[in-house]
Amino acid sequence: MSNSDYPTTPSRNHYDVVIIGGATSGSSIAWHLSTNPDFKGSVLVVERDPSLQFSATKASNNCMRQQFATAINVKIAQYAADFVKRFGAEFPPDECVPDGPIRNFGYLYLSDSTEFTEVLKKDQQLQASCGAGTQIILKADIKNKYPFFYTDDIDSGSLNLIDEGAFNALGMVEWLRKTARQNGVDYIGNEVVDMTVDGDKICDITLKTGEKVTVSTLVNAAGTRAATVSQLAGIDLPIEARRRYTYIFSVDEPLPQDLPLTIDPTGVHLRSYGAKDYLVGCPPIGPDTAVDVNDFSFAENAWEEKILPIITRRVPQFASARVTNAWMGHYEFNIFDHNAIVGAHDKVSNLFFCVGFSGHGSQQAPACGRGVAELIVHGSFQTLDLSALSYKRIVENRPLTERAVI
Repeated sequence: MSNSDYPTTPSRNHYDVVIIGGATSGSSIAWHLSTNPDFKGSVLVVERDPSLQFSATKASNNCMRQQFATAINVKIAQYAADFVKRFGAEFPPDECVPDGPIRNFGYLYLSDSTEFTEVLKKDQQLQASCGAGTQIILKADIKNKYPFFYTDDIDSGSLNLIDEGAFNALGMVEWLRKTARQNGVDYIGNEVVDMTVDGDKICDITLKTGEKVTVSTLVNAAGTRAATVSQLAGIDLPIEARRRYTYIFSVDEPLPQDLPLTIDPTGVHLRSYGAKDYLVGCPPIGPDTAVDVNDFSFAENAWEEKILPIITRRVPQFASARVTNAWMGHYEFNIFDHNAIVGAHDKVSNLFFCVGFSGHGSQQAPACGRGVAELIVHGSFQTLDLSALSYKRIVENRPLTERAVI
């Protein structure tokens, strides 16, 4: 989808729902509203870059996992897996997910200490209580199942092969917004630069091209720009852009089996990508701090200085690794507790959030988008209770910390 495929001007001057941000979260909300038989209103999605070239969605590593440290995130991930399997056949094809809606090569957390193993065991018990298939796997079993790994420095691991691996995240977004538009949702390529707040309501928004649009309900789904958008209403959000590197590489002799998405103790994560190549990603080399939302430069040589030494140690067969593609993208990182903010503002009654996913937006958008749509239509969550992720927890300083953030 190019920017020229979207009009810049809305077709009307009032909408029942205006969604700021048309990538994963915004399109999920729009789609769920447009398919809800109890919703008869008008919807406008304002996306500043319809190509999504610089969105977190575009930079997604297409990951699907249930291995989280908070129960609500496990349940959200299970919903995502069901959603993708139900509708995945209609998503556009993707070379990195050639075998159906989810490529189930699994997630493998590696532990290099008895202390971290205890953390993984605690998380596994939580995940199992939610119905996830995670198992603690001993070092000898890791070596037996994945003989290509160097494991002399490993204590144990946490492995789930059920609905964990990769999926076509960008294809899902393209499908959501295409079908939402077919259902009558208006999408425009524009930017919200101002909004009017009167008492406890947002009355209207002003577009970069000058038009004013009155609104009944406003949703902030602006990703890495969510804090900037909220500032237009005088509201602070603890969200900032964080830099993440991704490389695609090939080797002389590919592994004889799929490489699960493996989280090395160093924080570097790697997995199979296509049939014979691999994906690897990591945070910055130094402190993981905020970056300007417009800065997509490679600020450091993460491949040579960080990634290559780690992957060749963990998988000696990767000694011949050579980069075939690379990109730097941003997480919309919630510095408060690394969890999404979903639902209504505590004082502005017609303002809703679907932001702050901290790297998990692609798989969390189906459940959270549906949840926000349910709040708008019904006034309460109907499918999955997401109240633990409310904005109110920030006001009341009650963090729900998600430890399992890569």
